[in-house]
Amino acid sequence: QVRLVESGGGLVQAGGSLRLSCAASGRTFSSYTFSTYTMGWFRQAPGKEREFVAAITWRTDYADSVKGRFTISRDNAKNTVYLQMNSLKPEDTAVYYCAVRQGIVSRRFSEYDYWGQGTQVTVSS
Repeated sequence: QVRLVESGGGLVQAGGSLRLSCAASGRTFSSYTFSTYTMGWFRQAPGKEREFVAAITWRTDYADSVKGRFTISRDNAKNTVYLQMNSLKPEDTAVYYCAVRQGIVSRRFSEYDYWGQGTQVTVSS
């Protein structure tokens, strides 16, 4: 099976920064296979639907709401994907989830196969 574990969430003031990490493990995840998978970040605020934030394969994709503020990256040797979040706003407050899929970058959460448990990000004004 595939296991994804997020970390790095917390409470930060508006304008601050956080870096989320997501470590992937499982019998299917050698460093090579990890490098071929699409890794995505999604978020869900209370009372709202889960929404796409960013995704990465050999290219990256960002939601318009985070473009220019967030950066997704990966370290294939560590089977880890990161989300650097700068200039945080109160509307960024949500539970952030890491997900993985085979295939190209996608913004649809239904197309991702495995999910982490989520990490809370709270931005105070």
